[in-house]
Amino acid sequence: MRLLALLILLLAAGAAMAQQPGFDLQGHRGARGLAPENTLTAFNRALDIGVTTLELDIGITRDREVVIHHDERLNPAITRDAAGAWIASPGPRIRDLSLKELAAYNVGALKPGTSYAAQFPEQAARETERIPRLADLFELVRRRGDVNVRFNIETKLTPDHPEDTVSPATMVDELLKVIVQYGLETRVTIQSFDWRTLQIVQARRPAMPTACLTARLPNFNTVAPAWNAGLALEGGVPQLAKRARCAAWSPNHQDVSAGAIAEAHAQGLQVIPWTVNRAEDIERMIALGVDGLITDRPDIARAILAARNINPR
Repeated sequence: MRLLALLILLLAAGAAMAQQPGFDLQGHRGARGLAPENTLTAFNRALDIGVTTLELDIGITRDREVVIHHDERLNPAITRDAAGAWIASPGPRIRDLSLKELAAYNVGALKPGTSYAAQFPEQAARETERIPRLADLFELVRRRGDVNVRFNIETKLTPDHPEDTVSPATMVDELLKVIVQYGLETRVTIQSFDWRTLQIVQARRPAMPTACLTARLPNFNTVAPAWNAGLALEGGVPQLAKRARCAAWSPNHQDVSAGAIAEAHAQGLQVIPWTVNRAEDIERMIALGVDGLITDRPDIARAILAARNINPR
């Protein structure tokens, strides 16, 4: 049985290589496994490694600045105040802080002794890192002269706690302003677990691709109408993503199977799972024929792709 399973994986990998001129290698929060997440240092590191897409998260401040941060609140596991002390939980909400107030916080290191820090033993701390604006990242890429890298931008909001962020429409409108200001409409994908924002993007910018994020975990299951802009699960999850008019389906990599990929491809969807970090998981995703992957360790993924003569595109 093991030999048969290996043969199937190898055949799938061969078919994927024959069909794909390249592979979408996405650096998760820049390169979270190597540098402080969602910082300019992490994005620089990912670009040096050779990712094709920078994956990142955004929130909106009190004064309507689009900033790059994963959580609706400042994360106590990565955040120190102006005096250098680790902030208490719960941290303040992004929406309640001005850009100037946000700049007082330092996100250059992981808090020692936390379970969060234990996940990223190779992350190199920085003495000081500030939460950047989306515009700061776009300026960084412009300075580097990189005219190819794409941006996969996740809108961070939740139907469970709408008070923690601005509204879906406000978030999309502020985000699109910055994208249009830098002329990057053709290099951006908008992704979200909360598909309300994806519907708004599709209405505002029909040509801009959207990616449907999904998770089916014990404490976080987004395959439900509240998350899916009112759409109920009928058939498989890829069919749900297609009905939501997404260009890509981005599931938890543990939810990926050969059958799910075949179903998604039959719907015309790309499959780009998250967050794939271990070498054996990266190998499995490639063998199954995914179109790309989101990873904290783009260095490991890049080496595996190179060994198989797969060129990130």
